[in-house]
Amino acid sequence: MATVNPTRLELDKTKKRLATARRGHKLLKDKQDEMARQYMEYHRRWLRLHREIETALGQASRSMLLAQAEMGQAALTEALLLTAAGQEPDCATTHLMNLQVPTISYPAPQTGIGYGFAFTSPELDGAVQGLQQLLPKLYELAQVNKICEMLSDEMERTRRRVNALEYVMIPEMEQTIRTISMKLEDNERSNLTRLRKVKEMLARQRA
Repeated sequence: MATVNPTRLELDKTKKRLATARRGHKLLKDKQDEMARQYMEYHRRWLRLHREIETALGQASRSMLLAQAEMGQAALTEALLLTAAGQEPDCATTHLMNLQVPTISYPAPQTGIGYGFAFTSPELDGAVQGLQQLLPKLYELAQVNKICEMLSDEMERTRRRVNALEYVMIPEMEQTIRTISMKLEDNERSNLTRLRKVKEMLARQRA
């Protein structure tokens, strides 16, 4: 703790700083709690999307294997090369707490496949359409994953600030207030003692 002047002015200034630090600590704790709540919501959303995507990809993979068995690898590859290209997602940002987080919106999936149905396997058609329908969820998963990372980083930064206030700055200011108060009390007692001695000396001189 740095050396401070044991004056009433310094005592008042330290008390004001302590009050500000306590208010800041409460605000940061509230922010920390709200971020933890938001993180849990996004984490649950991430888990749900991850399960849905894994299930859909598993189904598409099985369908592709069946299509390969029916059509052969060369025909399957040719059909996939003719598959219509997907549209680009729209990327932007929005505010969450004090963070700028990404938002990704994807246009409605195209219904066209890009090749004719006559010489392809129904399994392939179903797999391609399923993957096209899956694209919005893949982009949503990427968005939610990034938000979880950003919230986690911000929670760690906030935790360090809360701990610095709670375990370092506030205790130091409280100790400073106690030290100044004790020195002021000692000075006051010393002044009273000197004043009493002066009065006693003057009284003896008048006697």
